[in-house]
Amino acid sequence: MADQQDHTSGRTDASRAGELDRRSMLKLLGAGVLGVGGAGLVSGSASASSSRLRSTRQTRISAAGSSTIKIGYITPRTGPLAGFSESDPFILGKVRRTAQFSRGLKIGGKHYSVRIKVIDSQSTPNRAAQVAQQLALSTKVDLILVSSAPETTNPVAAAAEQYHVPCLATVVPWESWYAGLGGDPLKPTKSFEYCAMFFFGMKEFAETFLPMWERIQKKTHADKVFAGMYPNDADGNAFRAGFPHYAEAAGYKFVTGGAFTDGTTTYSSMIADFKSHNCAFFQNCPLPPTFNTFWKQAITRDYKPVLATVAKVLLFPSTVDALGKLATNIATDAWWTPFTPHKSSLDGETARELASQWQHATGNVWWQSLGSTYSLFEVAVEAFSSVSTPHDHREVAAALHKVNYTGMCGTIDFAKGPAPGVGIIYPVGVQWKPDLEVLGKKFPWVPAVVDNSLAKETKLTGSLVAGTY
Repeated sequence: MADQQDHTSGRTDASRAGELDRRSMLKLLGAGVLGVGGAGLVSGSASASSSRLRSTRQTRISAAGSSTIKIGYITPRTGPLAGFSESDPFILGKVRRTAQFSRGLKIGGKHYSVRIKVIDSQSTPNRAAQVAQQLALSTKVDLILVSSAPETTNPVAAAAEQYHVPCLATVVPWESWYAGLGGDPLKPTKSFEYCAMFFFGMKEFAETFLPMWERIQKKTHADKVFAGMYPNDADGNAFRAGFPHYAEAAGYKFVTGGAFTDGTTTYSSMIADFKSHNCAFFQNCPLPPTFNTFWKQAITRDYKPVLATVAKVLLFPSTVDALGKLATNIATDAWWTPFTPHKSSLDGETARELASQWQHATGNVWWQSLGSTYSLFEVAVEAFSSVSTPHDHREVAAALHKVNYTGMCGTIDFAKGPAPGVGIIYPVGVQWKPDLEVLGKKFPWVPAVVDNSLAKETKLTGSLVAGTY
């Protein structure tokens, strides 16, 4: 499966063919993700499912007199996606100490305390779906927050929509999330009543990675050919269907490694194919352990692209450590950094202050999930503050779709995104560099900001260079 090939280099009608590819792949993506989510959500007969739905409606009514707002937060604390949640305990501590969470919220003339229940998805879709169901039916939460890749966010969103519980997701390409709920990212008109999310999508990935490609290509005169390492999963299918469309429009030819299975251990055929097509640029989105295996084999076989721009992997120092010097100058996206003027809508703390406190408390360089996790709770407060009662699931969900505020990740407007209930934040390009100082302290590996095409307000902290693996 890992060596399955589906080459496309030099299309005669690239734009039209790419559009057809995108349509077919996104249909498959939607069906596949719903299949995963559904499997973990529903057990027993149709009548049992109807009974659960009736119970959910009754919960919304019976909770009306409660003076506690219950928030469930689902995150991959263990498993291959655990790097995404490394900063969770730190951020949750910060959030719980803000006035809004320590003293509670005043809504509709009544005071409410706020309780947060954190659950580990274990990086698996079935577990994510099961715990979302538990939060909806047993814990009877007023809102579910969820973060970090389709394996976690999509089954949770599907459960929330099924059981009529407001749900806010982040750190997932919006196309993956939207297709996972049954929408068509090519015609994003469908609105999901209980679910909303903020992050970005293929357009923003392309507008982050392609400017870096162009700058390196002009310096090196490398072939405008790129390799796409896209697994057969929600992220991989979304990237395969969407990203090449933008790269081809910029004059790059696409060579795909095929829809392989994450966790495959041998990539010799894929690597040979990338080499034979002179793929000077590389783009991917598998799980971190999968990329580590591939990259070590690629370097051993002398496949060394002039620039690798990776998504989903090498986002955090813990995943870079596993590659060591082989990670030098690999580029990725960063959706939050301490080098922006953004600040908390809860207590006014700046991005730089948040990162500095993290570095002091943990001894680790800043983690980009600090900002996205923090903003989940900012948006929750914005939504709850605009309703008459926090226990009316339909009213809270509607409020999520209308949030427009400025906070730790900048301005997020859910009414002006590419699809209903989608808010966009804008990433920058970073490269991993060894032994640099940041915010007054030196670290073994630092994500230096080398391109701010989409976020001019973010300060550059390093120079973009070709890979030296």
